[in-house]
Amino acid sequence: MSNQPGSYTESAERYSGTAAPEAGHTGRDAASANHHGGHAAASGAGDPARQSLLNVRNEVGKAVVGQDPTVTGMLIALLCGGHVLLEGVPGVAKTLLVRALSTALSLDTKRVQFTPDLMPGDVTGSLVYDAHSSEFSFREGPVFTNILLADEINRTPPKTQASLLEAMEERQVSVDGVSRPLPEPFIVAATQNPVEYEGTYPLPEAQLDRFLLKLTMPLPGRAEEIEVIRRHAAGFDPRNLAAAGVRPVAGAAELSQARHAVAQVSAAPEVLAYIVDVVRATRSAPSFQLGVSPRGATALLNTSKAWAWLSGRSFVTPDDVKALSLPCLRHRVGLRPEAQMDGINVDDVLGSILASVPVPR
Repeated sequence: MSNQPGSYTESAERYSGTAAPEAGHTGRDAASANHHGGHAAASGAGDPARQSLLNVRNEVGKAVVGQDPTVTGMLIALLCGGHVLLEGVPGVAKTLLVRALSTALSLDTKRVQFTPDLMPGDVTGSLVYDAHSSEFSFREGPVFTNILLADEINRTPPKTQASLLEAMEERQVSVDGVSRPLPEPFIVAATQNPVEYEGTYPLPEAQLDRFLLKLTMPLPGRAEEIEVIRRHAAGFDPRNLAAAGVRPVAGAAELSQARHAVAQVSAAPEVLAYIVDVVRATRSAPSFQLGVSPRGATALLNTSKAWAWLSGRSFVTPDDVKALSLPCLRHRVGLRPEAQMDGINVDDVLGSILASVPVPR
């Protein structure tokens, strides 16, 4: 992830207590955050639902090392009812993270390996003829779950990718004219490999825009990788989370309470205008041929509210908006070919926009 000031990674580190507050905080923001318990780790005790979700991080940490920002992003997606695109090279624990998260939250999860020969019915389900009753019955596909891990989603043709669009947007599956609701909560956690594009089908813009967040999972640092090896040397089995001590610490009830609380988080008119200014700046950036849509603006607002609530506040600050701008917007913009040839990346441009758009005081 980007190291731009105010980035999601730095904010997540501050959230977990491993980094100092940013120098960019205004005195008013710092005072307000302190008054409302701005440090999430310290503020969770006052709200059982928040404390339960904060405890999820500790449980996932028993199985996954060094991916706190991604875990936090997944929690934000669950709080907002949105979907996540996970990008990382093979072997950085994408599948393990989703399994550990679903275990800690007492949620059902299913994994689908997306391949070139995967058919839409393999994901959504299909009608099956029953010889005993001489009737067709619907057999549910793996999409009927709480967290669907769509592994290497860009390796399947557009027809199969499109089969997820209704599920992602409408939370239902329509087969033979009958709409069947999906379980609640429901999110898609799709993965893709950022370095291997042979035999892949790039996701269309319409589908990318339906992902609430795009989170990048980096390779671990040296100390973190040593810890991974140490755990395996001590007998850690990634297929046996119970033996690793991962246990349920929250459930659908706590998540529902948390969603209700997030909906009550307020955003001042100045903050709303700041979100719009950031989004509109992406549409006029010389390096972008495609800017962020109004859907992206609402996504940035909702994720900022979730982040503020997790941080123990009942209001959104400009720093919350900055913290979520990269993961919320990076997949909603398109670089011009000449910018790509110059080695410019999306996160750098978004960082420049955040540095240039006036921050409300």
